[in-house]
Amino acid sequence: MTRRRFYAPPEALSPGESVTLSAEETRHARDVLRLERGEEVCVFDGEGREYRGAIAELNRDSVRVEVLEQVEPARPESQLHLTLCVALLKGEKFDLVVQKATELGATRFIPVVTNRADVRIRSDDDARRKLMRWQRIVLEASKQCGRARLMKIDAPVAFAELIERAEQEDELRLMFAEREGSSFSEVLKELELMPAKAIALIGPEGGWTDGEIDEANKNGWRIVTLGGRVLRAETAAIVAATLLQHRFGDLV
Repeated sequence: MTRRRFYAPPEALSPGESVTLSAEETRHARDVLRLERGEEVCVFDGEGREYRGAIAELNRDSVRVEVLEQVEPARPESQLHLTLCVALLKGEKFDLVVQKATELGATRFIPVVTNRADVRIRSDDDARRKLMRWQRIVLEASKQCGRARLMKIDAPVAFAELIERAEQEDELRLMFAEREGSSFSEVLKELELMPAKAIALIGPEGGWTDGEIDEANKNGWRIVTLGGRVLRAETAAIVAATLLQHRFGDLV
């Protein structure tokens, strides 16, 4: 039977106690799934733990779940620590990438402000609103795909700040571009060890500027060019995550 899964913060969850679901989770349980008292559900904490429980009380404004025992998450996490960095795209396109990155098991997601980005951050309030929206998408996608650990999503960062970050140990850093790069298979041949961490950088609809590609090269990023057809930015991001999870993660 498919698990009916809900989220609650880690400090609220402990076997033998009960947890009151948030207003949004309450609406989902009551109005969408139409659950009743006594029905079994699962609650995860966003940090990798999941619990079996039962609905103890269901009211108009709240649902209280009795936490019975800790269980294995519905789906395991990938062994690859994958960070996906994507240039800001317009509304639904970026939402789609955030959703699919969650489903594909990315560990961290970093929105990037580039020279040709389709979207500009107008203010700190604008950045916060966008971040809250993306976090909601991550939560809903996690519930659907079975993850008990929420993909971390950062506030938007400037390209220069991201590209100059220090390289971490055992980390593969790839910039996906439409030109001036090697194929993915050629990059793999150059690797001496299988990386435990990978960071993939995907540009905007208008592509990278020559200066951005040069700057990435100077800072030790490998430039990867996907063969075949020209891909939309949102497609390229999903393909990059898929390739890396298939080669180094748990996508078989």
